[in-house]
Amino acid sequence: MADPDFLTTSQGRRIAYQQTPGSGPGVVFLGGFKSDMEGTKALHLEEWARATGRAFLRFDYSGHGQSSERFEDGCIGAWAADAMAVIAELTEGPQILVGSSMGGWISLLVCRDMAERVSGLVTVAAAPDFTEDSMWAGFDDAQRAALARDGKVELPSEYDDSPYVITQKLIEDGRNHLVLRDALPLRFPVRFLQGTADEDVDMAVALRLLNHAQGPDMRLTLVDGADHRFSDSDCLGLIVQSIDEVTARLGHA
Repeated sequence: MADPDFLTTSQGRRIAYQQTPGSGPGVVFLGGFKSDMEGTKALHLEEWARATGRAFLRFDYSGHGQSSERFEDGCIGAWAADAMAVIAELTEGPQILVGSSMGGWISLLVCRDMAERVSGLVTVAAAPDFTEDSMWAGFDDAQRAALARDGKVELPSEYDDSPYVITQKLIEDGRNHLVLRDALPLRFPVRFLQGTADEDVDMAVALRLLNHAQGPDMRLTLVDGADHRFSDSDCLGLIVQSIDEVTARLGHA
């Protein structure tokens, strides 16, 4: 693992990143909840970028991976600000965003608030508004009471030995950054990817996102049997194919 570079944001957070120089439009990978930039999809895209001479950027949100801060102190707004800082400071011109899981939500926030810096979007098992529609909606009375009393509740993780610590701050801040309630224009080529065997993000979320967003060139691809990781060779190939499609469609949307 190569040592990362760091960007210090205006909030004082040190964001770890790895950047591959190359031609544009550049590709920026936005990872998922409690994941980092050393995951299979991020590394596969970096290898693809190097092989094809494409500019590529991967990074860790604050509280994730090698970046500063504690995970428990983070929230959707802070992580979206990290992503926007990285894009603003480290890239040139409009970028193609690849958002995985929570990164799909973060990328939609970037599309909403920095539309001039986005030329295309690929999401993988996008999880917009999950703090409200999945976490909060799924809490029982005891968990909601614990959240109010203790300011946090622990949820088991299938991907890590340690539980997810869900804070009241995360839930409340998430409500300030919902994207499926108001208009969501996406005026560039968009490819949504979703596995039918995803146990973390239901296919209904992908269909809701497709129906809610507004754009001239949006497509949803369902992959039979693919799970939330979306990281086998066929799925990784489909992500690259989708980036190529978006690139080829630039100027047509």
